[in-house]
Amino acid sequence: MKILLLSDIHANFPALEACIEAFSGVSFDVICNCGDSIVYGPFPNQTLHWLEANNVYSILGNTDKKIIKLLKGKPFRKPKKEEKRVMYTWTAEQLDSPARKYLLSLGKSVTFTIADQDIALFHGSPDHPNEFLFPDTANLRFKELAAIYSFNIIVTGHSHIPYHKEISNTHFINPGSVGRMFDSNPSASCAVLTLYNKTIQVKHHRIPYPVEQTVESLKKNNLPEIYQSMYRLGRKLN
Repeated sequence: MKILLLSDIHANFPALEACIEAFSGVSFDVICNCGDSIVYGPFPNQTLHWLEANNVYSILGNTDKKIIKLLKGKPFRKPKKEEKRVMYTWTAEQLDSPARKYLLSLGKSVTFTIADQDIALFHGSPDHPNEFLFPDTANLRFKELAAIYSFNIIVTGHSHIPYHKEISNTHFINPGSVGRMFDSNPSASCAVLTLYNKTIQVKHHRIPYPVEQTVESLKKNNLPEIYQSMYRLGRKLN
């Protein structure tokens, strides 16, 4: 069984396309997405349409949930930075009816069993969608989560940093961010999970994509210039 792991696409559809094209010769049994599918990139409809059309196991991230608040006419207090608020309000205004319906259908987590492995998708951590789990997060924290949540494999996003840890017989995987990496390498990040004869293998991938296509769309839509630099540099600037 092969599973493609995605997270934090952030409406960067050219980056998502590059990931899919990189594995054009591979047949995936499942594709998983750990949320933050939209906001900050300029392609929210294309991203959500692709996730729905390809039957991706997908969940909500914190940016997605804020968009839902806006769609429901509720105000939001955070983020306070004006350039971030512009991206949220613009994204909510851009969503077409199918994209809205799909976004509203998503939940905070997904669990499923495949090849005798119990797999769970969360955005931040099983405890809280906004908790950051990093490669250098204390092993004690991962042990606590493994003791509470009895899954063979736990896949999360949110931190935008790829890793794979096996702790207390639980595999913790973060595929990194497809659309908005922060490590000064703008290439998209994703992972392939292979399940074979009760073995679990994870391989992370960095995939270049046409960054200028994303930048030009930001310009065309008169979106804050800081995001042009972010995508070009592969860094978080605000």
